[in-house]
Amino acid sequence: MASQTSFSLLLLLLYPFLLFTLSHAATLNIVNNCPYTVWAAAVPGGGRQLDRGQSWPINVNPGTTGGRVWARTGCSFDGNGNGHCQTGDCGGKLACTAYGGSPPSTLAEFTLNQFQNLDFIDISLVDGFNVPMDFRSTSESSSLYIQYTTDNSLVDRFNVSMDFSPTSGCSRGIRCTADIVGQCPNELKAPGGCNNPCTVFKTNEYCCNSGSCGPTFYSRFFKDRCPDAYSYPMDDQNSTFTCPGGTNYKVTFCP
Repeated sequence: MASQTSFSLLLLLLYPFLLFTLSHAATLNIVNNCPYTVWAAAVPGGGRQLDRGQSWPINVNPGTTGGRVWARTGCSFDGNGNGHCQTGDCGGKLACTAYGGSPPSTLAEFTLNQFQNLDFIDISLVDGFNVPMDFRSTSESSSLYIQYTTDNSLVDRFNVSMDFSPTSGCSRGIRCTADIVGQCPNELKAPGGCNNPCTVFKTNEYCCNSGSCGPTFYSRFFKDRCPDAYSYPMDDQNSTFTCPGGTNYKVTFCP
């Protein structure tokens, strides 16, 4: 009875720590390694000019859904943050509030603390490609293992997982670094990037408006060069990766 009481007390003492572990904000560090200036965009987060080597850390609330990060190129903004970008433009504003930018743009997407407290992350080329990207965890692993014994006999065992390292594709990071702009099919070429076929042709075959579609010649062009990334809207099975809730991340442009 005493050991059970002690075990219950331990759980009570650990609860605030576990709750914090599972629900604290994630840090997302956005880094520009490109040999040119980009204007990073994040929803939630806004936007910021990043010269080569500069970074922009943002905190993302637990439970955030539909988060996105992308790079804008060829931008010009006035002192009020109004202007235009050649790729990834978000309504002519430096501080983005819209869900995404104008194609073409390479997207890092994330949803935090969902089913079984997992984060879901991906790189998407559904809006085309403009800048090479790497998306990975920056968190480390830790675990708490507690064992109770009485008179050298096992009474109870409690294993609390605090593993903040990612699972699946997160353990190695996901990336899209191929020369897609240089190899882009003529019909998909756009100033500063390479369009996805949905943007160009606007048909169900490429846009999956009906909710049912499969890979195409053009989606395979993207998939062959960036196998980690979404190449068309129904590419979920091969392109969504999970990390434990509470993981911190880094998105790198031109890794």
